[in-house]
Amino acid sequence: MPRMCLICQKTAQAGNIVSHANNKTHTKNHPNLQKVRALFEGKVQNITVCTRCIRSGKVTKAA
Repeated sequence: MPRMCLICQKTAQAGNIVSHANNKTHTKNHPNLQKVRALFEGKVQNITVCTRCIRSGKVTKAA
């Protein structure tokens, strides 16, 4: 399973670290993913979601 939010499909972003000498080094920034026990597709499941979806209320946590 890839590192991806199941709600918003957020994945890693690729970019460059640019030094003062203008050397470019490839890097990846991964989203802050958390495993949450929540209602998903009508069932209680353990899903991987980003913290932005948890904070904005897109995820309903199970009791």
